[in-house]
Amino acid sequence: MKLFIISIAISLALIGCANSKTETIISETKPTASEKQAEVTIFEGEKHLRNIKQLTFGGENAEAYFSYNADKLIFQSKRDGLQCDAIFTMDVDGSNVKMLSSGKGTTTCSFIAPDYKSIIYASTHLGGDECPPKPDMSKGYVWALYESFDIFKADPDGSNLRRLTDAPGYDAEGVYSPKGDRIMFTSIRTGDLELFLMDPDGSNVEQLTDTAGYDGGAFFSLDGEWICWRASRPQGEELTDYVDLLKNGLIRPSKLEIYVMNLKDRKPIQLTNNGAANFGPYFHPNGKKVIFVSNMDDPQHRNFEMYTVDIKNQKSRTYFI
Repeated sequence: MKLFIISIAISLALIGCANSKTETIISETKPTASEKQAEVTIFEGEKHLRNIKQLTFGGENAEAYFSYNADKLIFQSKRDGLQCDAIFTMDVDGSNVKMLSSGKGTTTCSFIAPDYKSIIYASTHLGGDECPPKPDMSKGYVWALYESFDIFKADPDGSNLRRLTDAPGYDAEGVYSPKGDRIMFTSIRTGDLELFLMDPDGSNVEQLTDTAGYDGGAFFSLDGEWICWRASRPQGEELTDYVDLLKNGLIRPSKLEIYVMNLKDRKPIQLTNNGAANFGPYFHPNGKKVIFVSNMDDPQHRNFEMYTVDIKNQKSRTYFI
């Protein structure tokens, strides 16, 4: 349980190429004495989580995910003069930081294969070396869905980069199954943002969802039999707004609910129904509940906490205050 909780906590606290070898050792600024003292952080009133440690100092760091054997983290970062997000790995104590992507375009949503023989991530570098333009915030808080995002596979050191998706439009948010035999991802190839499966070489693409609204941020259960994800199900004026934004490569993530689905019967089960922004779902190791983050308890919708929800009875409780 500790491992996946920390993975989500890192992502939130820090809040989705040539074929030559691109591994780069990053020399980070060493933490100060006060930063070292803060490595183990105590949050007043926290009753559930212990041994909370900060792993990065400086730059913008996000989307951190453990390898299945829990000895590595892979994440995206803007540091050391980088203008766009690049993909990095580090040991679970924050040491041995290595840049794996080329630094061209922007990258996101990286993941390590269970056998550690490959990594995947989404990149815009085929659309240009420069950073893509930032989203138009005059429309409120929105995410950009760059049409040049495709999913790529590489060796663990970042070399031997291969393109896995070539459908027009956004392809990203890819994760390996626990056996490494399938990759789940989000794509707009049908005209809406849906979940898909594909083989590790990009073949045998299979659609999982088919309902109006965004489906993304999906993960497998540890036995590979279930998936969890975040989704919007806009109606009326909200659906009109969703479609209009989608035409401009944007999405408004203010209302996202948590879903699970058994891959055998493929019937979605909605776990939350609070009208809030619910993010980062992941299965508890016992497979009976999902941990996620939400702003449901903040009237201003700015503060996110961690929660768990039971899959069978949909009961939830605050897990991080």
